[in-house]
Amino acid sequence: MNILAPSILSADFGRLKQQLDAVKEGGAKWVHFDVMDGHFVPEISFGEPVMRSVCAISDLFVDAHLMVYNPADHVEAVAKAGAQMLTFHYEVMPGGAFAYGGINDPDMAIEEATRLIGKIHEAGMKAGISIKPKTPWEVLKPLIPFVDMVLVMSVEPGFGGQAFIPESLDRIRAIREEADRNNPMLRIEVDGGIKVNNVKTVLDAGADTIVAGSAVLGGDDAMEKARAFMEILA
Repeated sequence: MNILAPSILSADFGRLKQQLDAVKEGGAKWVHFDVMDGHFVPEISFGEPVMRSVCAISDLFVDAHLMVYNPADHVEAVAKAGAQMLTFHYEVMPGGAFAYGGINDPDMAIEEATRLIGKIHEAGMKAGISIKPKTPWEVLKPLIPFVDMVLVMSVEPGFGGQAFIPESLDRIRAIREEADRNNPMLRIEVDGGIKVNNVKTVLDAGADTIVAGSAVLGGDDAMEKARAFMEILA
């Protein structure tokens, strides 16, 4: 089943409940929650207190994407806030510094990521792992059997409204092929620059979970915008 996960990074927080109700009415089943620390990515967004508020006003599945350097420190708080999925970045693992420089030790990164995946599952959440556009997708191969979702960033994380990077389609296809061999139930989520006019190409490449921020929650008519996506995702 294909899933639409509108990102509240583009929401109007003055009428957040209204917008969440609207996207649910439009067919969305998830809400994407971007946590940014101003360090791993340049911007600062929001954290667990806002997540608790969102969970209190909506029963949408909360998909928490942690763009932070210390995701392990937040697992318990994110679970208590009500998230059902926690996605962290491969690059922040010790040894996983492909995208921002530093130590490149894949064995260390896989060991640390495996430990964190276990911690997320023990907290009662599904576990996702994400990569930035410049990180080779192959680093995820050892982890694909153990995660519930891979999030492919199709823009540089940290800012809304960027254009989709076309090379992301090849990465999605390759991850789907690997998942078909080693974890057929794996969800592939894509985030960045996805609009109604390009979402079908993303689905055709093998994605099944679509994050849309400004394309759904930017401006008015969130319900109609969600419905337009769902006509393609259905």
